[in-house]
Amino acid sequence: MGTTAAMVLEFVAVLALLATSATAQYNSGTATFYGGQDGSGTMGGACGYDNLYNQGYGVLNAALSQVLFNDGASCGQCYSITCDTTRSAWCKPGYSVTVTATNLCPPNYAINGWCNPPRPHFDMSQPAWEQIGVYRAGIIPVLYRRVPCARQGGVRLTITGFNYFQLVLVTNVAASGSVQSMAVKGANTGWIAMTRNWGALWQCSSALVGQGLSFMVTSTGGQTVYMNNIVPAWWTFGMTFTSNVQFYR
Repeated sequence: MGTTAAMVLEFVAVLALLATSATAQYNSGTATFYGGQDGSGTMGGACGYDNLYNQGYGVLNAALSQVLFNDGASCGQCYSITCDTTRSAWCKPGYSVTVTATNLCPPNYAINGWCNPPRPHFDMSQPAWEQIGVYRAGIIPVLYRRVPCARQGGVRLTITGFNYFQLVLVTNVAASGSVQSMAVKGANTGWIAMTRNWGALWQCSSALVGQGLSFMVTSTGGQTVYMNNIVPAWWTFGMTFTSNVQFYR
């Protein structure tokens, strides 16, 4: 298939994704906020993204309740959220905000907490929450739905770990926003399946130091991309590599 034809098909796929998102049904949930007026208290978190500014996610983020977090499989997903004006007078009518899932709001069974199963709840950054709710309310009913994530540039991989254990953080994932599966290939190996360690971190227990690395990543939208030879043989732990590929579903 020629480059032009491939670009046309990709464009059509993006339009289809956007159209599906636009007609997707809203679900009911609740939302609170944390992290301070500048959102700095939301850095780090259960997805492993650490500094959200450096990773390109900024402060429009949220910690998901356990039922939404899905053991980390939802890390990086995007949600459009609006305050439910039919259930609260503390809404800012006509406003919505899109947030990225970057953290877990853990359940608190001692007090029947808002993030306990089976409640769909968003503990949003304060800057994001105040776009749709009045500060004094503290908690509001919301309507939410998954939407495609918009990202600038290619998917990024950060490698940590030690000689016989590689831990790879996947960031800047567009479209579905989250990763379903991964594999790594060293210059001297075949494809090795990776497993989710926690959040957006994937692991591999192999001796890959000193080898150039390629990665195969499948999004939760079902698209697989190959990042061939993205990591040179001289890589060291702590380095980040930006690919020239991105997801459109």
